[in-house]
Amino acid sequence: MKGLLLLCLLPLFGGQRSSACPHLCSCHGGQVDCSSRSLTSSSLPTSFTAGTTSLFLHNNLLTHLPNGLLDDLTSLRSVSLHGNPWECDCGVLYLRAWLLRQPISLKSHLGVNCSSPPGLRGRLVVYLTEKEVLESCHYWYCDLALASQVCLFVFVVVQAALLVALIVFLRRFERLFKEARRTSEENFTFGEGLRDNIYGSLKDGSI
Repeated sequence: MKGLLLLCLLPLFGGQRSSACPHLCSCHGGQVDCSSRSLTSSSLPTSFTAGTTSLFLHNNLLTHLPNGLLDDLTSLRSVSLHGNPWECDCGVLYLRAWLLRQPISLKSHLGVNCSSPPGLRGRLVVYLTEKEVLESCHYWYCDLALASQVCLFVFVVVQAALLVALIVFLRRFERLFKEARRTSEENFTFGEGLRDNIYGSLKDGSI
């Protein structure tokens, strides 16, 4: 019974949640203004109200949009995305695909220019070819591969240094052990000889 009650109340709570204005944004009717808030792609709201008609995201620090962020906004009529440092690598594929689906009259693509990589700087995202985007992805992957190789090299060097230190320590320990053993044997031999001498002296004296 409790489970059924929770299932019945879930749509109600979900509806209240979707009608709330996103954090760090201001809302007026169907307009959601998130502009000039220094928002990054990680601090951007994860969802917007279902009835959003105008969305302002300009003049922030956005480098890409999370996949599917704008797909459920069926009432959307205008979006402003200019003034952001868009990175035209693999992360821009969703934004590019979304812009291509929008009518030219919406003008969402205006001012959506690549900030990086250098070869695509200043280009409109909507006019990038798939080949250009994939090449930028390969460029990014090459940098990642190089960084991985450097980290692997450093790891191998550190492991080799530790192995050398361990070998030196074991050899030193072995040498100390042999010296201690030899000293112990010498002391034992000396003690045995001293005891024999004392025993011999006592024996001679008793005679």
